Amino acid sequence: MNTLASSLAPDAPAAPAARRWRVPLLPEAFIGLIGLCAYWLFTDDVGLLTNMVIMSMLALSLNLVLGQAGIASMGQAALYGAGAYAAGLVALHASPSPLLGLGSGVLAGALVAGLSGAVLLRAHGLTLVMLTIATAQLLLELVNWRRDLTGGDDGLSGFSIDPLFGVFEFDFMGHTGFFYALAALLLVHAALRALVDSPFGLTTRAVRLDAGRVESLGGRVYAQRLTVYVVGGAVAGAAGALSAQTTKVASLSTLDFHLSAAVLIMVVLGGTRRLTGALLGTVAYMLIHHIASGLNPHHWLLVIGVVLVAVMLVLPGGLLDAWDRLGALARRDKEARHGEH
Repeated sequence: MNTLASSLAPDAPAAPAARRWRVPLLPEAFIGLIGLCAYWLFTDDVGLLTNMVIMSMLALSLNLVLGQAGIASMGQAALYGAGAYAAGLVALHASPSPLLGLGSGVLAGALVAGLSGAVLLRAHGLTLVMLTIATAQLLLELVNWRRDLTGGDDGLSGFSIDPLFGVFEFDFMGHTGFFYALAALLLVHAALRALVDSPFGLTTRAVRLDAGRVESLGGRVYAQRLTVYVVGGAVAGAAGALSAQTTKVASLSTLDFHLSAAVLIMVVLGGTRRLTGALLGTVAYMLIHHIASGLNPHHWLLVIGVVLVAVMLVLPGGLLDAWDRLGALARRDKEARHGEH
């Protein structure tokens, strides 16, 4: 399988082993530093920052599914909402432990992804997109119908969350929630980065590039895609659980189609080929949303649309293209200076 992965994934950058050994968590340290700086600079907007971190995790799940495996999904909200309601139900009827609730969200997201993906992933293209939308809508209607269990339109509320590790209480201002979500995001990013750089990740990208060739060489394309979809569901479920725990409510909005569409825009805006694109796109989208809706709450989507079209015309690979181009210019400038000497 290692040979299969290496032969079919030419777009996978090979990081030097020595560098990875010296600084194995450098990207996560950088992300954490940015998060701490944002917390220090915008203390009055901790709620927005926490939501930004949670949406970043949801965008990571879609980046894995779409950018790495090429699975076109518009139903990521179903997995996110499953995690949110699972965490809320566990806190309400079983235990208010935050880690137990987070684990239940992971399991719920993975379970919904596994059950739905076993059927959906036999389809491709537009059919697959429509089926993922239909799955999310069916789950939304099911949750709304069982209002005795989920609260229906009113949402699931009335549950509490114990202090994290028995020490850090989830305060009204959301400070504990922010650091809790940020720590979860860093762990998920590190795990997904290791997965993407592994032979499994290389094979996944090979499936995206040429599924027929992978299958002809003995690869199990359907199993590979389903596994990636389940992992993405687990990450989305974790994001949903974090949302329910930090806001103390799980509502139908967590299952809404608009959330799936928004997270897709975040991933495309940032760039689908690398995990970092999901984080960059989420920050850009939510900052534009926050500023534009403050200026004009009725037409902020117009600003999002204009920005998205402009980015796609100038930077087809998303905002990460700008970083890549700056890096290429810097390298050429350095080579030119060396040539003069």
